[in-house]
Amino acid sequence: MASHTANSTESDTRTVVFRIWRGDVNGGQFVVYPVEVTQGMVVLDCVHKIQAEQAQDLACRWNCKAGKCGSCSAEINGKPSLMCMTRMDMMPVGEEIMVEPMQAFPIIRDLVTDVSWNFEVKKKIKPFKPRKPDNADGSWTVYQADVERAQEFRKCIECFLCQDVCHVLRDHHKHDEFIGPRSMVFTAALEMNPLDTEDRLADLKNRDGIGYCNITKCCTKVCPEHIAITDNAIIPLKERVVDEFYDPITRLFRMFRPKS
Repeated sequence: MASHTANSTESDTRTVVFRIWRGDVNGGQFVVYPVEVTQGMVVLDCVHKIQAEQAQDLACRWNCKAGKCGSCSAEINGKPSLMCMTRMDMMPVGEEIMVEPMQAFPIIRDLVTDVSWNFEVKKKIKPFKPRKPDNADGSWTVYQADVERAQEFRKCIECFLCQDVCHVLRDHHKHDEFIGPRSMVFTAALEMNPLDTEDRLADLKNRDGIGYCNITKCCTKVCPEHIAITDNAIIPLKERVVDEFYDPITRLFRMFRPKS
């Protein structure tokens, strides 16, 4: 029995070659690290093992290791992913595993990028502005369907993988003109809130660059929370902008509306 356990443990251990990007804003290179991988390990486990045994100065960002904080975002074999949710037993056997920082944001060091731009963008989006209470006690009456529509967007853990994979930010570097899918989700959560009265459509059209999105759904594909970013957030926002600024009937009514 003991022999069987030993053989089972031995067969569950294999050596995997990691190729990890090391460097900073001034440049860098990929460095090779062989890692002994055992059953149940994820990519973040391997990075921690490399830190402990081979490269104590390797920089990576992480917190919960449970797929809920969004801190350990990186690119694994070219795909934006959470390191803590990428299981080693799902990786191709016998091939090197390439880990590099997100490409849509400035490099700080090694696997750590500066994602502060996302929070600066978030500050510019008009905040929640509730309508007057429906009831004498200061409360509102809201339908459950209206609550559920925006509830999906609150699952976002701000890992910014959707921002990283977005070609407008990643390839064309339109950070000054486009707020990206994550910020579109945040805007949608406000716009679809049944109590909100703020108007953000002009900002979406002009400042936030919603027209840059060509709905390839790459952001939806990498979302670890499985939020339907394109279908449920970006497309409805696009429709609202089109109705407000490009629909001929709406424009005709606007001509006869009294100016505020």
